Amino acid sequence: MEKKYFKKIIAQNSKDLEVISALSSGSKVKIGDIKYLKKNKIFIISINRKEKEVNNEIINSIIKFSFIDSCKSKKIDQRTPDKIIELITINILKKNNNYQILFLFSKNSYISLKSEIIDVELIDQQNKIE
Repeated sequence: MEKKYFKKIIAQNSKDLEVISALSSGSKVKIGDIKYLKKNKIFIISINRKEKEVNNEIINSIIKFSFIDSCKSKKIDQRTPDKIIELITINILKKNNNYQILFLFSKNSYISLKSEIIDVELIDQQNKIE
């Protein structure tokens, strides 16, 4: 019986976040799979990405950001939870003592997160999405 091991990549600085951005670029995201838990200061996004590091199979992954102070979006209509958009990249900017993390999607839509620290996890959930 073959064992399957799933990836968990932890990013705590901008260079680490670049790795997660590279692995998740071109991913498909269902708008209903984007959640900001304001009380818990957590932002979670479920993506279907190509497993570029192995064999380009489609794999479901979760990107979890902790210690998020605010979340804003543009051109992302939460009333259409089944709409699928493409994640182009994740960028990070440092402003004063805060980080601004930008998710850039297709059709000029984006999500902006604000945080004092970088604490991100990319966690693979399952292989082969049909």
